[in-house]
Amino acid sequence: MLVPILLVLTLRVWLVRSPETAFDPMPAQGTPPLVMTGGDPYVRALLRTITASEANDPQPYTLLYGGDRFSDLSRHPERCVTIVNGPNRGNCTTAAGRYQFLDTTWQEKAQEYHPEPSKLLWWRNYSFAPEHQDTVVYRWLSDPSAWQGKDIPALLRAGELDTVLRLLSDTWTSLGYGIETNSMSDRLPEIYELMLAEELAAAEDEASGN
Repeated sequence: MLVPILLVLTLRVWLVRSPETAFDPMPAQGTPPLVMTGGDPYVRALLRTITASEANDPQPYTLLYGGDRFSDLSRHPERCVTIVNGPNRGNCTTAAGRYQFLDTTWQEKAQEYHPEPSKLLWWRNYSFAPEHQDTVVYRWLSDPSAWQGKDIPALLRAGELDTVLRLLSDTWTSLGYGIETNSMSDRLPEIYELMLAEELAAAEDEASGN
């Protein structure tokens, strides 16, 4: 029982770092709920697990690399922040939002998966609103053609979280098998189980009309 207790205590420490949030409050254990509604609870739990290592903050949707904030959610902020640690130290990164999207990755994936692009003649703008950040990543993870033909929802249902984290580590390098692990990387399996239990319970409540 010691490891789960330590995990909960660790999560609670970073949950209270900021007294205010513009979104729904965090649960007592785990990462903030998604703004996006509906979907496969296994994939939803994975999104919340990615948050734990990539945007470990009570307000992840407005987080820049390094901890600063942005306020304009009409588009990706496209701010390049100097990397201070790790193998890419001295370079800069545009990582932003709950899933720390680079601006180029956001443009590429939003073209494929964004639910509501703004259109003016040939020009397209992709809102970076919280629900759109969630939806783009959810659809991306649910598309086998984007992951070497691997069906991530099926792998999660089969209990193959380790396989999934390995598969995603080239994209999100803090997931335990990439080049930028952090203090949360080793705890991701436990965090995933916490988040999955919460998402399954929420799906059951919704199905029963509660």
